[in-house]
Amino acid sequence: MTALLEVENLRVAYGKIEAVKGISFSVEAGQVVTLIGTNGAGKTTTLRTLSGLLKPTGGRIVFDGRPLTRVPPHKIVALGLAHSPEGRHIFPRLTIEQNLQLGAYLRKDTAGITQDIERAYELFPILGERRKQASGTLSGGEQQMLAMGRALMCRPKLLMLDEPSMGLSPIMMQKIMATIVELKAQGTTILLVEQNAQAALSLADHAHVMEIGSIKLSGTGQDLLHDEGVRKTYLGED
Repeated sequence: MTALLEVENLRVAYGKIEAVKGISFSVEAGQVVTLIGTNGAGKTTTLRTLSGLLKPTGGRIVFDGRPLTRVPPHKIVALGLAHSPEGRHIFPRLTIEQNLQLGAYLRKDTAGITQDIERAYELFPILGERRKQASGTLSGGEQQMLAMGRALMCRPKLLMLDEPSMGLSPIMMQKIMATIVELKAQGTTILLVEQNAQAALSLADHAHVMEIGSIKLSGTGQDLLHDEGVRKTYLGED
């Protein structure tokens, strides 16, 4: 079966510094695949390249059977690849509902957009209760919910989440992870970058450990969760 996303020998550089050094991995439809690793491993660079924000210096990206290397970001979104970025990047002066509407800026189906906004409110009830509130007044966890909801507004075939639990309280992190599980149950395919390795590996079908721009280890989420080296290096266990 052909993977929904195929990454082959991807290379990305910032000037003379190579940040991603020939990585290869795939994501099958309906799966959660996670990239874990320390800061500077190249995880965020990988997602930014997949979404067209950075141009690769080598390699191949194929999404849903189509090469993406020369496709601009807005057309990548239109193809069904959505990116909820590290740091959320919501529009603080706009309301929750206006932020969600912006997630559907490529769509013309008014009824469908309304339906998907209500779906976001079902997924994150706190957003529905505050839909007319300025997004900049939300807590960090609520802003993360909004960023995820906005990304879902384009009805993505693949949702990329970059550090969704960063800076959140343990309770809010659990809510975000539970939402990822719920999205998977609904059929959403997810590529997850997450520094909380324990949480990421617990819910991932497949996982890849990145170090200094390379993939050093791959396996199922459960295999890596119980790998002695991974447990010592990323889960803080002796």
